[in-house]
Amino acid sequence: MSIKKLFDLSGRTALVTGGSRGLGLQIAEALGEQGAKLVLSSRKQGDLDEAVEHLKKMGIEAHAVAADLGTTDGAQPLVAAAMKHLGHIDILVNNAGASWGAPAEDHPLDAWEKVMNLNVRGIFLTSQAVGKASMIPRRSGRIISVASIAGFKGNAPGTMQTIAYNTSKGAVVNFTRTLAGEWGPYNINVNAIAPGFFPSRMTKGILATLGEEKLAQHAPLGRIGDDEDLKGVALLFASDAGKHITGQILAVDGGVLAV
Repeated sequence: MSIKKLFDLSGRTALVTGGSRGLGLQIAEALGEQGAKLVLSSRKQGDLDEAVEHLKKMGIEAHAVAADLGTTDGAQPLVAAAMKHLGHIDILVNNAGASWGAPAEDHPLDAWEKVMNLNVRGIFLTSQAVGKASMIPRRSGRIISVASIAGFKGNAPGTMQTIAYNTSKGAVVNFTRTLAGEWGPYNINVNAIAPGFFPSRMTKGILATLGEEKLAQHAPLGRIGDDEDLKGVALLFASDAGKHITGQILAVDGGVLAV
């Protein structure tokens, strides 16, 4: 098979949670440019409508379904609606997530639960729903979760105070490995991307406080992530080029974890 064919997603379908902006929209662009038909989800319909219009201008077929995956009953209606648009789901991108900054000793319980409910329970329920509705019966599928290098490490003193977020992303790392083991017999590949620092609405406050230059100093490549840096790895995990890769977490961080 040619390299071009290995990375081709023509005829495939993808559900991208948290797909209306930031990293989710970047991944949606990559999958759509390679031929996948998309459903995007996020909480706000207005943001979704803008994202769909943006993708359509790129020649990408996309639909929007508003959903709150931080609730216990958010995943099932989303997956049902996505199935109506797509017929089946070949690729699930678990990107929806939240963060909260507070010292560990004063971290509010409701904020801890908000982060855990979306970042951990939401990924579990969405993956479970997609698996049962489409991937397991069809004996085929790709699940790509967005973890973080924060799931492998703590925060240096005087930087970020994000104990709930770091804990949740550590859970995503082992969720990925465990689900890959269980669902491998169904020919479902389960992998995760662990970004370093990328500008986004979620990280806007951190960027303003610490500054891009200081954040970039932690990376051997001397830079933070941009609007293109997740596209290659997302396409690898979603396409036939990655058909023998499962249970892996790939850091896209400029080398932060290497030093």
